[in-house]
This record gives sequence, C-alpha cells and structure tokens, in this order.
Amino acid sequence: MQQVEVYDTTLRDGTQGEGISLSVEDKLRITRILDDMGVAYIEGGWPGSNPKDAAYFQAVQDLDLQHAKIAAFGMTCRVGSQPDNDDNIKALLDARTPVVTVVGKTSILHVEEVIRTTPQENLRLIGDSVAYLKSQGKEVIYDAEHFFDGYKLDDEYAITTVKVALERGADMVVLCDTNGGAMYWEVESFFRRVKEQLLDVRLGIHAHNDGELGVANSIAAVRAGAIHIQGTFNGYGERCGNANLVSIIPDLELKLGVQCLPDGQLRKLTHASRTIAEIANQTPLNSQPFVGKSAFAHKGGIHVAAMRRCEESYQHMDPTLVGNETRYLVSDLSGRGNILSLAEAFNLDTGDEVARQVLDQIKAMEHEGYAFEGAEASVAMMLRRCQPDYVAPFNLIDYMVLVERRQGRGMVTEATVKLDVNGQEFYTVADGNGPVHALDNALRKALIPVYPDLADFHLADYKVRIIDEARATAATTRVLIDTRNGHRRWSTVGASTNIIEASWRALQDSIEYGLLN
Repeated sequence: MQQVEVYDTTLRDGTQGEGISLSVEDKLRITRILDDMGVAYIEGGWPGSNPKDAAYFQAVQDLDLQHAKIAAFGMTCRVGSQPDNDDNIKALLDARTPVVTVVGKTSILHVEEVIRTTPQENLRLIGDSVAYLKSQGKEVIYDAEHFFDGYKLDDEYAITTVKVALERGADMVVLCDTNGGAMYWEVESFFRRVKEQLLDVRLGIHAHNDGELGVANSIAAVRAGAIHIQGTFNGYGERCGNANLVSIIPDLELKLGVQCLPDGQLRKLTHASRTIAEIANQTPLNSQPFVGKSAFAHKGGIHVAAMRRCEESYQHMDPTLVGNETRYLVSDLSGRGNILSLAEAFNLDTGDEVARQVLDQIKAMEHEGYAFEGAEASVAMMLRRCQPDYVAPFNLIDYMVLVERRQGRGMVTEATVKLDVNGQEFYTVADGNGPVHALDNALRKALIPVYPDLADFHLADYKVRIIDEARATAATTRVLIDTRNGHRRWSTVGASTNIIEASWRALQDSIEYGLLN
C-alpha cells in the first residue's frame, strides 16, 4: 500500500486563523491527541516569533510521544546575513526539536518585491540555511513558499530554488500553494514536471483553501507523487484556512488506498476533530465531511425509507470507519421511516400506527414553531409517552415565576413548582439569576431527593430563537436546551409565545429524558 506522511501544522498555521488562540497547555493537549492518532509530524510553532511558542517547545520535551516528531518552523537567514549568526536560525536550534522546517522564497516576485534582493542572493539564503541546519544534526524540511505562483512566473527559477535546497541537504521539499489559488490540475501537472526533472526527490504538498480546493489540491499532489502532506485539523488557518486533514486523511485511506495513519487509528478521527475544536473554542461544523454531526444525518422521508432497506443507498461509506454514526432527523419533511429509525436508535418498540401518530404531531408542532431535527431527545419523549405502559417520573401540577426589581436589592427572581412524583405531591420554592434558572432550581429541589442522579445533570447550552419576528415582542419563541451528565449529551426543544413556557417545555423534556436513560 502506498503511504504518505501526515504533517500537522494546527499549532502554528492553524493559530493564524481569525479567532483562534491556543495556550501552551492547549497546544500540549492537541499534541497528545495527534500523537495518539499516529500523525508523523507535529509542527509546534515558530520559536522566534513569540514567548508562548518558545515555552511550548520547552514543555513538549517532557511528553512521551509514541509516533510524532516535533518540528519547529522558521525562515531562512535574512538577506546579507549568515545562518550561524541569524536570530531566526538560532531560535530554530534553541527549540531542540529533531525536525526543523525552514521556509524560503520560490517566486521571483517575492524575491524582488518582498525581500528585495537578487535571485542569486535568495539562492544563497536557501542553500546556506539548509546546509547549516543539516550540519547541526537536524532533519530539514524545506517549504518552497508560493511555488505554484512562482512556477507560473518563472518555472526555471522556481525549479532552481528546489534544486538548491536538495543539493544542500534538505530531507524533504514541500511545494506550497501559499495563496491557495491553484487549480487541482495545475498542482498535479506541476508536480509531475518537478518529479520528471528531479527524479527521486521526496516531495510534499502544503495547500491553502482560498479557492475551496485545499483538499483537492492535496489529493492531486499525492496522485502525482507527493509522499508528505501538510495541513491542519478542521482546516483552521489564515484567511480561508489550510488544507483540511480531517477530509484529506479519509479520502486518501478510504478512496485511494493510501495509508496515512497506523492501522486502526482512522476510527479516532471524529473524536479528535471535535475535541480539537473544543480546545480551540470553536463550534464544531455540523456539515463537515466525514466527522460532522450532519455528515451521515438523513432527513428526507424518501432517503430514510431507502436507507432502512439498504444503508449504501444514501451513504458513500460506513461512518464507523471514521468514528462517526448514522443519524435520522425528524422534521415536517419526515416520513414514518424517520420515526421508526429514531425509535430503534432509542431501543423503543414502536409500530406503524404510533409512528404515524407521532409524525402527525411533529408536523403540527413544527407549524407552531418547534424544530425537532436538533432535539432528538424531545422526539424520544414523544415516542415514550405513546407507550401504553409509560409512567412519567414526575408530572407538573403548576408553577409560578416571580421577577421583581427591588430597591436596594436589584433583580430578584423566584420560582414555585408543584409536582406529582409517584403519587406524592411536592411543593418547592427556589430563587435564581433568572426565571429559567429559578425554575430549574425549584424542579431539582423537588426531584433530587427522589432521583439523586439528577444532581449530575448540567446545562451544556441554552439557545433562544424568535420564529416570527414580524410580531415583535408577541412572537413565538423557540428554546433549545442541551444537557449533559458526564458521559452523555442530549437536546430538547420547547416553543411558545411565552419564553418561560417554551423554556419549561424544553427543561421538562430534558430532565424526564435524562432520568429515563
């Protein structure tokens, strides 16, 4: 099987993405995740650019990594300087990594207009920097910046820069689509020309996503002979991001038969992608291929009916291969198959008549402002309540919420809840920092003595959306609540023209579902 090396630059290039900032501890956590997956190289940062990256390179020395080599990134020496007294080169060596990645100018435009030197001096910078780093015992990866743009301007000079890096000892040359504007057929064609001219050279690809082709260009490079792929998890990076390794890796392994990770590690992809998103404080993209929550989610009734007969009918692969799962969404576009499939996922024995009854109820409620495709736990509760032997863990008798602004005390919120719990009446009062918080506290105060597991339930997210904004303050409000208990997470929905009632409906479903599961 053909193999490629995966070189992850999430910790360096990924942090150049807008809104992304990683602490040293964040970077160490991501390093552990990537190493556990079997990534070959992890680029930790640019040690000469900021104290945080320097601190990371010191701290990472203490990690017991099993697969990955840590790489430090930096520039060639500056115009007119020698590598043995250049601050950038010194910082690379001070990082004490086994691998250094040094970037140099390939495009004649950048040589003349950006660093403002002669073509010959640029070749010296490349050659001397690579040779010096090799003399210090480093594995040297040379990033040929702006290669594809440079090749179009002056193909002979672009090739010469690569030759110089190789002749002076570079272990790998990576051709970079730094501006992200190359087409995949250009990448494949240019790669093949370089391979023809330089024969056994070890080449890699570093693509950006400005033309939405970062993944395609990386795959095209592999088809043309690249054995090394640089990218970031979830495609994080400057401007439109870097080539997304979360898509490249399964595309290569499952579609082209090219091994990127050790055997069995591909199943960790979804968990790794979502965990890295959480560490980076980014919302996981539901529609992300392979690992997104919606990647294998089916909503249309015709699709679900076909899927129930043959899973290959509307899925291009088995989602478990990347650690994901098939999901069936429920909405006003659903058919009975959606309901039956969801019931099976919740281990509920539901017949066609109950499925039809619940489906009709869902369509009517969505017309009123509900949305169930992101609230499977509310659908599960509808199905359970249709079971003839179902007994609710609690039933609401009534509630009252009082919100006051008192002089000297500010805002005061208090909720009163009366419940029937297994035939026994509970009447509790609690305050909170808002009406929903007070309701939740009163509900818990009544139920935790009977159901102690409720103490482990925590609000993970609370979203409010106005449905018919033209009605202003009289509009229908939809509330989505996410709850977790340490090992599971579930979502419920409520809707009403009264935001307190909408919140109560979602809260009741959430607690009832959690207690039953």
